[in-house]
Amino acid sequence: MITELLFRDDAYLSTCEARVLDVGADGVVLDRTPFYARGGGQPGDSGRLETQDGRMLPVVDCTLDAARTPRLQMEASCPLAAGDPVICHIDWPRRYRHMRVHTALHLLSVLVPHPVTGGQIGDGEGRLDFDMPEASFDKDALSQALTALAARDLAVTQEWISDEEMAARPDLIKTMSVKPPTGQGRVRLIRIGDVDLQPCGGTHVASTGEIGPVAITRIEKKGRQNRRFRIALLD
Repeated sequence: MITELLFRDDAYLSTCEARVLDVGADGVVLDRTPFYARGGGQPGDSGRLETQDGRMLPVVDCTLDAARTPRLQMEASCPLAAGDPVICHIDWPRRYRHMRVHTALHLLSVLVPHPVTGGQIGDGEGRLDFDMPEASFDKDALSQALTALAARDLAVTQEWISDEEMAARPDLIKTMSVKPPTGQGRVRLIRIGDVDLQPCGGTHVASTGEIGPVAITRIEKKGRQNRRFRIALLD
């Protein structure tokens, strides 16, 4: 089964028509989807599937199966069957906060130029872990620098390179524990103005000005060489 990943080319698409390909204990598969499937530290989208007779079926999560096919996790037993038409509605306010946080974390990796050991995107907040012996950053000063960088309203765009090109450019990879998926012939890169370029499969805002003010809420020591930076959107 092949699902068209609509969120990849249009992160702002919040509703669309689709058709059910499969319904099973492990979720619902659609022929096309705006729902982002959980991965890369970003939560899966939630929302609703609207049936032909107007029923709204809650979607609580979107995950990837072993074949990397997005599967919608439903709140209750699902009355759908293969072939049924549906209208997808993602929880847009939640998704948009994920997009803002995710893009802000890319900017944080610019201001803290150390290898990334982990990260997590939440609903209005997030974190990045860095491989560094000491966190020699002032929390308030870094908050101001991050907000100022976002306020430059830099364009956020995507481009693609081949697996071979990606293998020849290891400098693009900031994460130590998570490598970009290869084997499909190409890898997606996210470019932010002239300040950042890195492989990423998540959803982002179209311009950093949409992030708004951001605060570094905490800098934590999580091991001898690991420092955790937590951020939160302020509006």
